[in-house]
Amino acid sequence: MSDAAQPTAAEVRAAAEAVKTALDRHLAAVERRTGEDDPAVNEAFNELAAAAEVYDELLYDRYDEVTPFEIPGAEDSLPPYEGPEEPNALSVLIRRDYAVAEPQRLLAQAQRVEAADDEAAGAEVASTVHGALGILFGEFEADEIASRHKEFGLEEGDSTLWVLAADEPAEPGEWLEAPFDDTDPGRVVCRFDASSVFDELDDDTDDDLADDIEDEELETLDADR
Repeated sequence: MSDAAQPTAAEVRAAAEAVKTALDRHLAAVERRTGEDDPAVNEAFNELAAAAEVYDELLYDRYDEVTPFEIPGAEDSLPPYEGPEEPNALSVLIRRDYAVAEPQRLLAQAQRVEAADDEAAGAEVASTVHGALGILFGEFEADEIASRHKEFGLEEGDSTLWVLAADEPAEPGEWLEAPFDDTDPGRVVCRFDASSVFDELDDDTDDDLADDIEDEELETLDADR
């Protein structure tokens, strides 16, 4: 992110204050809860999650730092952790989805890589989308492609990262033929999901909150009359 696009220190501070306010409201709602599925608690939870997400993003954009906590979504459905208390090894499973939004940009980037590679000269592998993808993912680390995906004509989709605990490290080559077949959800220490559906849920929450405020204003006007 360029310096011009970075949030200001004041914006980060304001986001931090919003998290503090949301924490107080959430605690107050919990203390006054009237049942297991109290709508006031659910609303306060969603407001806290949204405020924490905004703060986390601004903190990272401004200072390249992250918060030490993650508020889980209501859709999280992992079973209780059943792995070792003191893991001696771990596995990190990552899935990132992309759409090929600009094939010509993708081809152009792959052709540049191919042209700089003397051994690949004349191969013309980069003349197809399939070949271009192979060249780019062979040349660049997956994390670099994730951070530069627009340069490569790609559009981000959903992504997820799972951290699984293990008793012992796997033997070299042990799982290469089927790397994801033995994934045990009970050994997941933590997971991090990214999806545009979360943004839609936040928008719905904001719309509902705006409707509630409008209703309260109308009630106030009626009372004044």
